[in-house]
Amino acid sequence: MKQILKIVGLAALIAASPGLAAADCYADYKAKQDSPLRLHYGVIQVTSCSAGQASTEVSARLQAAGWTLLNVISVFGPEGLQERKADAGPYYLRF
Repeated sequence: MKQILKIVGLAALIAASPGLAAADCYADYKAKQDSPLRLHYGVIQVTSCSAGQASTEVSARLQAAGWTLLNVISVFGPEGLQERKADAGPYYLRF
């Protein structure tokens, strides 16, 4: 019986962990490419709702595609997606 309670408790802790709950976190950002200079505004799904951690994650993903992160403007939940979709254009959830 004690083992069952331990397993149930562990499962509850895993389900409540912030990393799993962060699947509904998004960030909007500004990025650039050099030679020639190109700028874009985009929206990206991130694993952390923390602005600092999101910045690191966004920067790494953009660098892999040849972009440099200028700044993360904000981190938000799914309620902010639709209002940013038109502004982000082709960079809406692209990376």
